[in-house]
Amino acid sequence: MCTVSFVNSNGNFIITSNRDEQLQRERALLPSEYRLANKKVTFPKDPLGGGTWFAVDEVGNVIVLLNGAVDNHKSLPPYRKSRGLIVLDLIAAQDILVTWKTLNLDNIEPFTLVMLVNKALYLCRWNGEVKTTEVLDTSLNYIWSSATLYSEALRAEREVWFAEFLGEHKIPLPKEVLHFHRYTKPENKEFGLQISRGGVLQTLSITQVVIENDTHELSYIDLSTAKKGSDTFVEV
Repeated sequence: MCTVSFVNSNGNFIITSNRDEQLQRERALLPSEYRLANKKVTFPKDPLGGGTWFAVDEVGNVIVLLNGAVDNHKSLPPYRKSRGLIVLDLIAAQDILVTWKTLNLDNIEPFTLVMLVNKALYLCRWNGEVKTTEVLDTSLNYIWSSATLYSEALRAEREVWFAEFLGEHKIPLPKEVLHFHRYTKPENKEFGLQISRGGVLQTLSITQVVIENDTHELSYIDLSTAKKGSDTFVEV
């Protein structure tokens, strides 16, 4: 939920997310299909709050969460509801955009959502006071890093790495985007793409969905198993 990229690969959309979390947090449940309202939704689940940071519905709408809005904020719990449950409220809706516009976010911690809805891309933010919606050009490529973990300067540096990657891979394959998310600047444990900060904060998983025509495929790498010698890799 802390690094997200969107890549247009010759008309196919690749959305990839690194989840950076406290190591003490309980391991997430692997992606599964759930029934929410009248929709089939696939997502990895946070067993603590029951929410998620990455959800895909049956027609290929995607919602991905980043903590924080534009600037870092001071966390002031308790909040009324977790941000991961907000993701589920939206993906379960019959009209995601209308629900976003009308959703009550009072006493919800600031967040950013990358939303692909009916093949249109949106950047939606809640800064604790104001809700904003930006329509993005799906012919372009984007990377976002959480404002709560990465300063403006670090976010800009990561954008440079992304531009360099795209310069070397004109039409990136999904596996190449996964490699970028996992292995860019591996020696930099503080703000490389896969972080490990003092045994407290670590990149725990990488989730990716590929939208091709009317099909979509979700892949998930559970990095918490890497210390045992192998990753858990799931395709849904």
